[in-house]
Amino acid sequence: VQLQASGGGLVQPGGSLRLSCAASGRTFSNYGMGWFRQAPGQERKFVATINWSGALTSYADSVKGRFTVSRDNAKNTVYLQMNSLKPEDTAVYYCAQRSGGAYAYGMTQYEYWGQGTQVTVSS
Repeated sequence: VQLQASGGGLVQPGGSLRLSCAASGRTFSNYGMGWFRQAPGQERKFVATINWSGALTSYADSVKGRFTVSRDNAKNTVYLQMNSLKPEDTAVYYCAQRSGGAYAYGMTQYEYWGQGTQVTVSS
């Protein structure tokens, strides 16, 4: 399985970015997906998760109402739409794929990880 994250960059506070994560190697629609982030000097933390069909999602409190996770199973891709970005959202963002179809919050519940994409929120 390969997960390729993209879409990161430099954005001003209040701006938006959409991250994408393209998956290959097994049937994408069978698996829950998640987004995590890691800021410098900090542990990797949960951001958002989505179940196999896209019908169920969940978010960290810090991003609820600003970020939206979605997926297109026909394109084998999961997305993270990030609005109203804040400097504290600056981090490397990672996508991950579960071994089952449900969503999950914990890093240990994910089987495969992408390489990460840098998001920097700064004026």
